[in-house]
Amino acid sequence: MPLRTALVRLSPIAAAFALGITLSACAGTGLVNTRTQGYVIPNDAVQQIRPGVSMDLVRAVLGSPQTTNTFGGQTAWYYIETKVNQTAFGLTTAQERTVLAVYFDNNNRVAERAVYGLEDGAVFTIEGQRTPSFGQDATFVQSILSSF
Repeated sequence: MPLRTALVRLSPIAAAFALGITLSACAGTGLVNTRTQGYVIPNDAVQQIRPGVSMDLVRAVLGSPQTTNTFGGQTAWYYIETKVNQTAFGLTTAQERTVLAVYFDNNNRVAERAVYGLEDGAVFTIEGQRTPSFGQDATFVQSILSSF
């Protein structure tokens, strides 16, 4: 009987010890991981992009763009770098965003380049309503019963 009471007294201590070891393992690696998503924009490569440079040279220096836009005969290439913090629980927040936009004229030469940051963007809310579908919303059980 004394062995059983000793085990009952030691079980909360053992649980606290196991929890402490688990949390210390998380603290060593950190609960927040900072990483870069998208394209890493090197500063020396940005300096090489000047007005009059050909589209082929931009592709050679920066690589293929992530997004392109063609409007009115002019083309724009976008390179996007986002630095995010991700917690161990999967929550991701953007800390810094840099967008390099390279605008080309009708001769496929650089007309202008611009660097935009997170503060240049606009935050908008996504509408949570949904468009009703044709017919009647039915549960799984109702749809099975209606087939009989």
